Amino acid sequence: MAYKYFEEYNEEITNNLQENFLDIIKGVGEDPKRQGVLKTPERAAKAMQFLTQGYSMNAEEILKKAVFDETYDEMVVVKDIELYSLCEHHMLPFFGKAHIAYIPNGKIVGLSKLPRIVDVFARRLQVQERLTSDILDCLNDTLQPQGVAVVIEAVHLCMMMRGVQKQNSATTTSGFRGQFKEIETRNEFLKLISSDLR
Repeated sequence: MAYKYFEEYNEEITNNLQENFLDIIKGVGEDPKRQGVLKTPERAAKAMQFLTQGYSMNAEEILKKAVFDETYDEMVVVKDIELYSLCEHHMLPFFGKAHIAYIPNGKIVGLSKLPRIVDVFARRLQVQERLTSDILDCLNDTLQPQGVAVVIEAVHLCMMMRGVQKQNSATTTSGFRGQFKEIETRNEFLKLISSDLR
């Protein structure tokens, strides 16, 4: 299935999730008949389907729909791509920015596809480390560029709202393939994503 704005919900899945969320509401001691939470099970069921819609999307197919022959062979960088995901350990959000670069090898991809690929993998139960690798491997395997780089910076509510409760910590993960293994190329990318060129 190609990328699309998720607006329709599977009725059977929605009903099943609704029952589960109703049990959670009861389980935490809330009155499920209270006005403010009457429709919460349905809303939560639809929200969960939206937040995990990446399972029904094929990132490789999304990329292949916008690949063009081109002789350009310098670095292409798309930075500050907003991302929102759910930690698979506690199902709490983590969010931040992804920075992606690739060096074409005879083919370029439509720029909007890079943020879409981020969304495909972020809209699944995730850990930041695997999210980084998923994006990196998809771009590397599908485009077969001279090199690809991904850096993700995110904050995790599972660290901020519970457990260690550290409010000012952020996590950075990175991955590099091909020419980005070379220090000079990697440093150019890191400099570009850390500077304000606007």
